[in-house]
This record gives sequence, C-alpha cells and structure tokens, in this order.
Amino acid sequence: MSVVTNTTTIGAIDAPSRRNTELALVVFAVAISVFAYANVGLALNGELPSGMLGYGAGLALLGGVAHLVVRRFAKYADPLLLPLATLLNGLGLALIWRLDQSERFQALDTFVPAASKQLLFSAIGVATLVAVLAILKDHRILQRYTYISMVVALFLLILPMFFPAVNGAKIWIKIPGFGTLQPGEFAKIIITVFFSGYLMVKRDALALASRRFMGLYLPRGRDLGPILAIWAMSILILVFETDLGTSLLFFGMFVVMLYVATERTSWIVFGLLMSAVGAVSVATFEPHVQERITAWLDPFAGWGKLNASEQMAKSLMAFGSGGTLGTGLGQGNSDLIGFAANSDFILATVGEELGLAGMMAVLLVYGLIVERGVRTALAARDPFGKLLAIGLSGSFAIQVFVVAGGVMGLIPLTGMTMPFLAAGGSSVLANWALIAILIRISDTARRPAPAPSPSTDAEMTQVVRP
Repeated sequence: MSVVTNTTTIGAIDAPSRRNTELALVVFAVAISVFAYANVGLALNGELPSGMLGYGAGLALLGGVAHLVVRRFAKYADPLLLPLATLLNGLGLALIWRLDQSERFQALDTFVPAASKQLLFSAIGVATLVAVLAILKDHRILQRYTYISMVVALFLLILPMFFPAVNGAKIWIKIPGFGTLQPGEFAKIIITVFFSGYLMVKRDALALASRRFMGLYLPRGRDLGPILAIWAMSILILVFETDLGTSLLFFGMFVVMLYVATERTSWIVFGLLMSAVGAVSVATFEPHVQERITAWLDPFAGWGKLNASEQMAKSLMAFGSGGTLGTGLGQGNSDLIGFAANSDFILATVGEELGLAGMMAVLLVYGLIVERGVRTALAARDPFGKLLAIGLSGSFAIQVFVVAGGVMGLIPLTGMTMPFLAAGGSSVLANWALIAILIRISDTARRPAPAPSPSTDAEMTQVVRP
C-alpha cells in the first residue's frame, strides 16, 4: 500500500540566542568585582568591608537588569559585550573605593569621595543602555539624522570654549545643581553617526585616485575637502580648548572609518602626516601642550612641583614597583599620584597592585570589546551598520590607546579617562550608550532571516508503506 503526502523542503533553523551564556558571564563578572572589593577591605582593615553586600547586590542588580533588557529587546545580540562592560565597571568601582580609603588621598584639599557617586553614575549608565535598546529598534534609523548629528556634535565640541579651563583644558561645562559634564564623551558617539552616514554615500568618490606616487594612490584635489575640514576642526579643538585627547580621538576615528570605507592605504598615510603636522604646529605656541610634552620627554625634571611631570614620574614608579604579579589590591602607593589618581591615572593603580599580569588581563578585556565590535561590523548586512560599528569600536580603541599610552609614557598625557574604569560620570554614561548601540547592531546582524511561508507547490514526496 502506498500513501502520497505533501511535505515542504524549505525550512529555517533558529539560531541560538546565547542569552544563557551571557547571563553566566554576567554572574562571573559580578563575582570577580565583589571578590576584588572584599580583597581591598581585607588588605586595608583586615576584615571584609561593611558595604560589600550592598555593593555586590547593587552591581548584581545593574547587571541583571541590563541582561533582562537585552534578552527582551536584543535577543540575538553578541553575548560578550554586556559581561565585559560589567566587569570593567565593577573593577573600576572597587579601585575607586580603594583610593577613597587612602589617608593620603583623603588629606588632599580637592578630595571628594567618588565611589558612591560612581555607583550612581553606573546606574544611570545602565539606564541609558536600557533606554537606547528600548527606543532604538533599528540602528538604520540613525542614518536619517546624518547632518543633524554633525550639527549636534559640533555644538557639543564647541560648548566648553565658553566655560573656564579646568587643569589647563577647556573640556568641561558646569551645570547648576548637577555638577560638571564632559560633552566630548558624547560627541564621539554622535560624530560617528555623521561619519557613517556621510562615508556611506561618498565612499565611491573618495576611493577614486587620480595618480600614483611612491606606491600610494593620491586622491583627487576635490576629494581632499572632507579630510581637510575634519583636520582643521581637530586643530581648532586643540588650540581653543587645549584638549589633546579629544583632538586625537576625533581625527583618528575619522581616518580609520575613511580607510575602512575606501580601502585606500593612502588615507592612513595622509592622516598620520596631517596629525603630526598639526600637533607639532600647536605645540610650538600652546603652553599647556608644551607642558604635556615636557612631562613626557623628562618626567623627573619637574619633581616636587606638583605638576603633570611629577604625576607622570609617580605613575611610572607605580608601574615599576608592581612587578609581574603586583603588590596586591589595597597594598600599593599609587595614591601618591594625587588628585587624578582615580581618573586619568587609574591604570597606575592597576599596574602597581595587580602587576603586569593584571594589567595585561585588563587590556585584554578592552581588546575583547574592540574585537567583538569589529566582528559585529563584519557581520552587519548594511553598509551604514558596518561603518557605525567600526567607528564606535575604533573610537573606543583609540581612547584606550591614548589613555594607556599617556599613563605609561608611550605618548604625551591627553587628559582623557579610561572607559568604565576611571571616575567620571560623563565617561560612564557615554560608554554604556556606546555598548548599547553595538548590542543593537549585533542583534540585527545575528538575527536569523525569517522562514519562508509554506508554498502550495511544495515538493511531493512518495512514502511507500508495506
């Protein structure tokens, strides 16, 4: 006896969401952070800190809420981005609290406890992630606001010029009843939206070359306009705000995105040459930049003068005394650096108390965030998403490089803060927003295509039964 049945030959295999993996990693990140907090308390006072349970519960609540929101609004997002950011944020809180407990740090005239405020900013940062994921259903919506984002970013970059300088740089604005805010941290995200939308449209024109010189393709004269304009704006930021960090980040991010969009090595060479020319030109007449370069070339020349040179020297001594495995959390002397020990120089505490091994582990976590961002860019199906993901990952990587390089003496100090690790509300909020956008892009990129609807013309299959 034979029976003829209709079966469909087309089906869709649902890709794993990896949310349970993300949850396990978030729990692991919270556990490491709580262990670091307890270790600091045992080293300083010989007993577990009284606020350990509150700190652990607060961090677990933040990580849990963020995970539930990602599970709800970005089911197929990359499972590593949220745990990595949670780990860095939790370690930063432990390090900041460690410096708050230092008697030498408390003796400073400028001392204000920063750990509790940083925990509050971390909560607001997670709330920012929640808002971005709940409101931004599709990252391609941002493409509509290409030129509006340019205007907003320029406004944020120019705004600090009208406020008094802080430690020689005009990068802060003061909001009554709230405190200070660093607009450049938010501008780096908004300007990336503009670069992505602009380069997606103009990449073919920018990739054209009129001649070849010494193995490099030289762009046409009219195509040099955008990069010259961006170069001029970065120089103006450096001149009027004496903000070396934002200037390097702003111009470097554009060159990276330009290279990715056009695949022309010549843009990288032009970018490096123009960056060097601009920095050398400004350094010849700007005292604040000259001071940073002097501190970089000879950190011990300004010993005893309470300036950037002495801070740089103490930072290098902290790294040197850490050795391979470090002195142990809470047992170092990085608090001697002074008022910027918990912000610009937070890596000196990592290098001294966790040693070379701990320093490499922290940098590896940053590298993993960048790698997941680049992987997201490769997986994105639309050119705007690819450029946006690579721009955000590139800006994150450049910021980590200029901060770590400045603290270690590789390049001059820039005055920027280490993402998630250092004290600073603006940095925490902006970087949680950056992670949220990368999560949204990765969710769109990894989401499986919908299964086709069953067809009445499906293949007929013969099933023979005895």
